[in-house]
Amino acid sequence: MAIGLHDATCAGFIRTLGAMEGFLGRGLAHCHDNDIDPAEILKTRLHGDMLPLRYQVQAAVHHAVGAIEGCKAGVFTPPDWDAAATYPMLQAIVADARAALQALDRAEVDALAGRDMVFRMGDRTMPFTAEGFLLSFSVPNFHFHATTAYDILRSKGVPLGKRDYLGRLTIKA
Repeated sequence: MAIGLHDATCAGFIRTLGAMEGFLGRGLAHCHDNDIDPAEILKTRLHGDMLPLRYQVQAAVHHAVGAIEGCKAGVFTPPDWDAAATYPMLQAIVADARAALQALDRAEVDALAGRDMVFRMGDRTMPFTAEGFLLSFSVPNFHFHATTAYDILRSKGVPLGKRDYLGRLTIKA
C-alpha cells in the first residue's frame, strides 16, 4: 500500500488535533475544579522566551490547516495570533481545524506533491516543494506547538498522561 501526502500529514494533524480537543477540555475542567481562572493558564509560558499557551494552540492550528492552505496557494507565512483569544475560542479553533482537515479531499492533498511553494517571513523566503515544506517544516512545528501546549497544561497541574497526547490510535480493525 502506498502512503500519500494526505496520510503523511493530514491524518496525523487530525489525530493530534483530536487529542488537543481532549487535553484542552481536561485543562478547562481542571481550572473549574480547582478555582483557577482559565485566562491565567492562557498566559502561561514554559520559559520566559517562549510564547504562552494561547499562542501555542493557535500556532499548532496554523501549521496544520494553514500549511495545507499555504501549499495550495504556493506561499506560507508565520501565523498572526489573537493575543486576546479566550479558552473557549481556542477550543473552537482546534475543533474547526480538525473538521476542516477531515473535509479535505484525499486526492487533492496528495496532488500537492511536487508543487512549488515558498515560506515567506518578512523579506526572507525559503523555496520548498509542498511535501518538503509539510514534512520538514510544518509537521515538526505542529508537533512542537501541540506538545508545548500539552506541557504547559501539565506544568499547571492538569492530570494528563502520554495517552492524552497520542490521541486515538490507528489500530488494525
